[in-house]
Amino acid sequence: MRRSVALRLSAVAGVAGVAGAIALGLPQQEASAAAGGVTGYATQNGGTTGGAGGATVRASTGTQIHAALCNRAATSTPIIIEVQGTINHGNTTKVSGSSCNTAADVIELKSISNVTIVGVGSGATFDQLGIHIRDSSNIIIQNVTVKNVKKSGSPLSNGGDAIGMESTVRNVWVDHATLEASGGESAGFDGLFDMKNDVEYVTLSYSILRNSGRGGLVGSSETDTGNNFLTFHHNRYENIDSRTPLLRGATAHMYNNHYFNLRESGINSRAGAKAKVDNNYFEDSKDVLGTFYTDAAGYWQVSGNVFDNVTWSAPGTDNKPAGPNVTSNTTVSIPYAFSLDGASCVPALVAATAGANKGLAVSNGSCSATAGPTGGPSTSPSTSAGPSTPASPSPSASQPSGANLSIGAGADGSSKASGTSYGNVKDGSLSTIWSPNGATGDISIKWSAATRVAKINIREASGSSIGSYQVLNGATGAVLASGTGGGVISFPATSTTKITFKITASSGTPKIAEFETYAS
Repeated sequence: MRRSVALRLSAVAGVAGVAGAIALGLPQQEASAAAGGVTGYATQNGGTTGGAGGATVRASTGTQIHAALCNRAATSTPIIIEVQGTINHGNTTKVSGSSCNTAADVIELKSISNVTIVGVGSGATFDQLGIHIRDSSNIIIQNVTVKNVKKSGSPLSNGGDAIGMESTVRNVWVDHATLEASGGESAGFDGLFDMKNDVEYVTLSYSILRNSGRGGLVGSSETDTGNNFLTFHHNRYENIDSRTPLLRGATAHMYNNHYFNLRESGINSRAGAKAKVDNNYFEDSKDVLGTFYTDAAGYWQVSGNVFDNVTWSAPGTDNKPAGPNVTSNTTVSIPYAFSLDGASCVPALVAATAGANKGLAVSNGSCSATAGPTGGPSTSPSTSAGPSTPASPSPSASQPSGANLSIGAGADGSSKASGTSYGNVKDGSLSTIWSPNGATGDISIKWSAATRVAKINIREASGSSIGSYQVLNGATGAVLASGTGGGVISFPATSTTKITFKITASSGTPKIAEFETYAS
């Protein structure tokens, strides 16, 4: 039901205040490809790494993007394509080769794997030209704008979707993208983010979808129910008629999204689909969740959502809105780790992080924005057990000499379990700990001025479980070392303002008592 005007204005004023606080801390930086930071269902089925480990090439035309794909040794050879400038019909032609299957007037990722397309520099815009993925796997699309792609009218584009996936597609991560139209179907536009005919393990994160009749569909008809395992988080859906998304048969997780001015309907779960809908903010919209335009029922599990000036239709044969008293009618089990921001801060947080050219800013899991992710993907399931009181760990047999540079420094991280603190890893005490909110996460030591670091000592508490890790130069994102477990880790001496220890996989809950840093 609609809240009182006074209450709603108070909430908006509070959100605006948070937005100002968040915006002050955002870094200004050129985006770069990030194989790490992958979240949601894209972490499953072996994970999504895109072109990590392959050559990096630059492209300023669609033809150059196609040439980069075609110049690889094989269809699966990893490649990172950094894109800058405007890609349009005039500079996108078909290129032939044994490692590609391209087409003119569309970016065609067909029958290939292990590719990252990332906008860099002043940005990458795909103007009236879509990105379409067919029979492909392990694809990352990051930090790009795709706008005004039509299925009819002039100019034409293949299918009319801004980003479309079809026909046996696996493991796709679309992140920090801006997808927009300037009208609905009658104006020649179709979906902004469509999946059909066997698409699985997809995450859409920190993106903006706006000014369209259709946000996106999953399944082209009531019988196309083989698409599955989808995550949508920290996105903003704005000025859209319907399909945010339309789900047919799929299991999908929607959390921490901001839905604004959905004019006809929102999350449309039908034909047996199951939607887990957590801590989202729905604002100035109609029928934001339910089964619409069909008698083939879908289902939902809800928690922590805010419904701000949302109106609901009366139920009928082909319309079964979830509200106004929104309750769950199914349960959905999620296999991966995730951190929920409180719904009340979602509008400000999403405004600060979502979309292209935001420096790949992300949430730190506590309603604040932080620098973009680096490192390897997380594929471990979440763990709900909180940290126990730690016993003192045994010091490493190869304890470094010299001063522990962490004492007196700062600390931050990606998440923290209840009862733990970032500062606990630099207080010189083995009886206090930091633990991530799940099986993976990162913790950093930082200084106000550049500091030489060549060795760290990760001192785990009793019962800790650290699987694989990466040590990063937190100022640049460069990987300094990688391995498994804790203890003393050496790497080439680096002058930096921040060192990050990133846990990328664990079989249980990591518990770090001290994160010591040394100059030699």
